[in-house]
Amino acid sequence: MFEVIRAGGWVMVPIVLAAVVALAIIGNRLWLLRNERIAPPGLADAIEELIRKGEVQGALQRLKDSNTPLARILLAGLRNAGSQREFIKESIEEVGRQEVAVLERYLNVLGTIAGVSPLLGLLGTVFGIMHAFSAINMVGVGNPRVLAGGISEALITTAAGLIVAIPSLMMYRYFRGKIDELILIMEKESLKVVELVQGARR
Repeated sequence: MFEVIRAGGWVMVPIVLAAVVALAIIGNRLWLLRNERIAPPGLADAIEELIRKGEVQGALQRLKDSNTPLARILLAGLRNAGSQREFIKESIEEVGRQEVAVLERYLNVLGTIAGVSPLLGLLGTVFGIMHAFSAINMVGVGNPRVLAGGISEALITTAAGLIVAIPSLMMYRYFRGKIDELILIMEKESLKVVELVQGARR
């Protein structure tokens, strides 16, 4: 592996670094963007049941104990239970924006890696071809071994850039879709809580 990286030239250094960062981000987001860590199944139903029974304090405590993004959003609504509907919605939306920012952390970096890695591979290809033509200029075309180094550098960097970019782009798209799905779940559950709070108030 080290010999392949070495044969690719200095452009392989940023490509390998990009691969390491991409793997770290993918592992981090796969661990964090799970339903049970963001919007635990059954939490909203339990809170709705407590509100219907008039046990608002119990619902507040349950949300504090959960300490998940969904719980924090619902908590913002319940804490303003005596306020106007618009104020409750604004408080929920404000906390929701903060939680979405946390969910989207590092995704721009992953998207940048997906876009830049093929360009780094292309840059390595250009340098490899330049080395090959430089060798031709020095010794002519009679010895193909002289050209092998430059051509090898060009092919290795192109392949390496694509190997990093393709999974990075796929995971970036996957995480975007997953976050959109989680946002919809949290919006749906928070609106239910707003309706229940308003109903209890009336």
